[in-house]
Amino acid sequence: MARGKLFDGSRLYMRDESNSVGIKNIAKALNISIGTVDRALHGRRGVSEKTKARVLQVAEQLGYKPNLAAQALKRNRHVSIGVVLPRHISYFFDPLRSGIRAAAAAVIGSQVSLEFHEYPRIGVGDTDSLEAAYARKYDGIIFLPGNIQRFSPLIRKISRNGTAMMCVGSDAPNTGRVGSVSTHAYVSGAIAAELLAHKLPRKANVAILTGELSTLDHAEKLSGFAATLAVQAPHLTLLPTLEGHEKPKEAYRQAVTLMRRKDRPEGLYLSTANSMAVLEALEELGLLGKVQVIATDLFQDLITLIKADKVLATLYQRPFTQGKLAFENLVAYLMRSEPTPPVVRLAPHIVLKSNLQLFANRVSGTDEEIDVEFDTLT
Repeated sequence: MARGKLFDGSRLYMRDESNSVGIKNIAKALNISIGTVDRALHGRRGVSEKTKARVLQVAEQLGYKPNLAAQALKRNRHVSIGVVLPRHISYFFDPLRSGIRAAAAAVIGSQVSLEFHEYPRIGVGDTDSLEAAYARKYDGIIFLPGNIQRFSPLIRKISRNGTAMMCVGSDAPNTGRVGSVSTHAYVSGAIAAELLAHKLPRKANVAILTGELSTLDHAEKLSGFAATLAVQAPHLTLLPTLEGHEKPKEAYRQAVTLMRRKDRPEGLYLSTANSMAVLEALEELGLLGKVQVIATDLFQDLITLIKADKVLATLYQRPFTQGKLAFENLVAYLMRSEPTPPVVRLAPHIVLKSNLQLFANRVSGTDEEIDVEFDTLT
C-alpha cells in the first residue's frame, strides 16, 4: 500500500493512503493523548497554543477530516435511514453497502437506525422496493436512481412528503433529492476514450457496451467518451452503443454479434461493472488481448485478465467511498449541522497492470459469492 512521508521538524510521519485518518492517528503521530487532540481540534480549554498549533498542522498534513455524521449525532437526535440497492452487481453494490455500514458504525451509540432493502437488479423491482421503503417512514433514504423517467415522479413524491432522498452511484437532478454521490461519469468516459486513442493510433472502430442509457451515469459516460473521441481521436469511429440492460445473457449475445461483424471494433469501453459476460464472449472468440478493452470497477476475474494483458485498464468507481459519503452527507443534512453539497463527484481511479498491486488486495470472491473488505480511498 502506498505511503506518503510527512516531515515536521525532525519527526517523520507515515500516512497510509488507503485509510481514512482519525484522531487516533494524530495522537499517535505526536505521541500525545486522544483527549488532547480532541480538545485541540475543537478549540476546548486545557491545551497550550503550541500544542494546538502542532495538532492542527499534523491534522492538515495527514488529511484529517472530521466525521460530520458522528458530530451531528452528538446532539442526541435519533434518525432512521433506509438503503435501497440492487443485489446484482455485487462487485459494485456489496462494497457500497460496506461503506454505508462503516459510516454508520462510526456514529455514537444507537442514535441512527439503518435498514437495507434489496431488489434483484437495476430495472427489476427497483421502484417497488423504493415504494416499500417509503412506507417505512424513514427520515432519509439512500438509493440508486435507475431509469430516470420511471424514478423521477416517485422521487418527487417522496421528497415532497418529507423524506430526504440521497442518490448514490448516479443522480436524479430536478427531483427534489437533497444530494448525490457518484463517480464523475463524464470524466470516466473521457478517460476511457483517451486511453483507447493512445493505444489505437491508426484508423479503427471502437464501441461502448453499457447497461442502461436511461440511467444518467451510463448516459454521461457515453457523452464523455464520444466528445473526447471527436476532439482527441477523429481517426476512431464510434459504432452504435449497445445496451446489455444489466443482463449477462443479453450482454454476451450482443458482444458475440458485435465481434463477428466485418467492421468489428478494435477497442471496447465496458462502462458498467456488469462486464464479465462480455469478457467471456471475447475470450471464446479468441479476441481478448487483441481487442483493447477498458472495463469498469474491479473484481477477481478482471484482476487476472489485467495481469495477463488481456484487459488494458479499468476505471475504479470507489464504491466503498461512495457509500460512506452518501451516509455521512445524508446524516449531516438531517441534523442540519453542516451545509451539505448537493452533488459530490469522485475522481475515478485508473487501474492498469503497472499499479494493479495498489488495488488488487481490495477484492476477493466472485459476483455470486463475494467477501469484500475495502479501505476508503480519498
